[in-house]
Amino acid sequence: MADFDFDLFVIGGGSGGVRAARIASGHGARVALAEADRYGGTCVIRGCVPKKLLVYASRFAEDFADAAGFGWSLEPPRFDWPTLIAAKDKEIARLEGLYQGTLRNAGVTLFSEHATLAGPNGVHLDKSGRTIRAERILIATGGTPFVEPDLHGREHVITSDEAFHLPQLPERIVIVGGGYIAVEFAGIFAGLGSEVTLVYRGDKVLRGFDEDMRDALTEAYLARGIRILTHHTIPRVEALDGTRRVHLDNGAHLDADVVMYATGRVPNVKGLGLSALGIECGWNGHVVVDEEFRSSVPSVYAVGDVTDKPQLTPVAIRDGHAFADRVFGGMTRDIDYEMVPTAVFSTPEIGTVGLPEHLAVERAHAIDVYISRFRPMRATLAGREQRTVMKLIVDRESQRVLGCHVFGPDAAEMVQMAAIAMRMGAKKADFDRTMPLHPSAAEELVTMRSKRPDKGA
Repeated sequence: MADFDFDLFVIGGGSGGVRAARIASGHGARVALAEADRYGGTCVIRGCVPKKLLVYASRFAEDFADAAGFGWSLEPPRFDWPTLIAAKDKEIARLEGLYQGTLRNAGVTLFSEHATLAGPNGVHLDKSGRTIRAERILIATGGTPFVEPDLHGREHVITSDEAFHLPQLPERIVIVGGGYIAVEFAGIFAGLGSEVTLVYRGDKVLRGFDEDMRDALTEAYLARGIRILTHHTIPRVEALDGTRRVHLDNGAHLDADVVMYATGRVPNVKGLGLSALGIECGWNGHVVVDEEFRSSVPSVYAVGDVTDKPQLTPVAIRDGHAFADRVFGGMTRDIDYEMVPTAVFSTPEIGTVGLPEHLAVERAHAIDVYISRFRPMRATLAGREQRTVMKLIVDRESQRVLGCHVFGPDAAEMVQMAAIAMRMGAKKADFDRTMPLHPSAAEELVTMRSKRPDKGA
C-alpha cells in the first residue's frame, strides 16, 4: 500500500464517479477524483437536470392557455429566454457546489484538471504535470454528443451541450435526430415559441420504444405544429447571413436560425490513453468491462456511460455504488438491468418500464395486450383534443406484466410506481385487485380488462 498515493483514483466527476468515490471513501479507502470540466457531469450540468427545468418552462404556455377554460382571465403572457437561462444557471451552480461539498465531506481529494492514464496504476494530471499512483483506477468520464464527422459545415451546428447556453431563443430551429434528446428539445423549443422542424433518417421517431407510444407522440407533436421530416439525411449545412441552410438528401433545403444535432452520444474516451495501455474498447469506443466493472487491464475499472450499459443516470449511480461496495466493502451487489424505468420528457411525456410489444412478442410464447386511450379530465374544460395512452403487456402463460407504457401528463411518475410492482413479479391479477384511485388518470392501469383482439398471440 505504501507504493500508492491512493487506493482509488476516479477520472470523471459525474454521477457514477462521484457515487463510487464517496462510497469507497466511506469504506475506508483513500480516494482521489479528477474532473476536467464541472462537477456533476452530463446529468447535472448539461443533461437531465437543466433539460427538465427547460421542460417545465415550456409547459407553462399550455397552462396559460388552458386556464381560460377554468375561468381565469390572464394578460397575454410574455416569455424571456435570458431570465430562464440565468435562473437555470444559478440552480446548476448550486448543485455543482453540493457535489463538490459532498466529495470533500467524504474525504475525497479533488483535482480540477484533465487526467490521463499513465500506466496500469498511474494517472497523469495535465495542468499540474503530476503523476499519481493508485492501486485501482476508475474511468467514469461519461458520454459526449455525436455529430457525423463527414458532415459538411459541421462547424455551423450545435449540440444539446450548447443549447443550454444560446444567447437568445431561436425563432426557427432545425433539430436533427429522432431519439429522446431530439424529441425532448423539439418539445421544449416549440413550447417556448420557436418554429421547430425535426429531421430524422428513420421511419418514425423514438426507435426502440413501443410502437403505440411512438405513434401517440408523433400525432401529438404534429398537432402542436412541430414539423417532422422522416427518411431524410443531411449532407451539408451552410451559413448564410446569420441564418443556417440545411440541405436535405432530396435536394430540398430548410432555413433556420439554429441547427441542433441530437444524433446520440458516444463514450467520452478521447485523450484518456486507453489504447496505449491496451484497454479493450467496443464497437463505439466504450470501455469493455466484466460483471465486476473491470476492464481488460485488471487494475482499471469503468462505470456509467463510458461503458456499454444503459445510458441512464440512475444506472451509472447504481453501478458506481456497486463497484465501491464490491471492491472496497467486500459486499456482493447484483444489478438487474431488465426492469429499468425510463421517461421521455416530451409534452405530453412518455414513461415506460419493461418490454415494448415488439420485444415481448419475441421473448414470450404468447402475450395479451391491454390498451386504453382517453381524453384526460383537464383537457375537457381546457378544450384541448389531447389523448392519454396506457398500455400493459402480459405474458399469457404466467400472467406476469412484462411491460407498462404510458403516454400523457405525469407518465414518468406513474411508471416509477408501476416499476416497483413489476420488479416484484406482479401479475395482471395483482393490478386488477388493486383499488383504483378516483378520479385520476393512473386508475386506468388497474381497470383495464379487455384484451386487444388483434394482438392476442
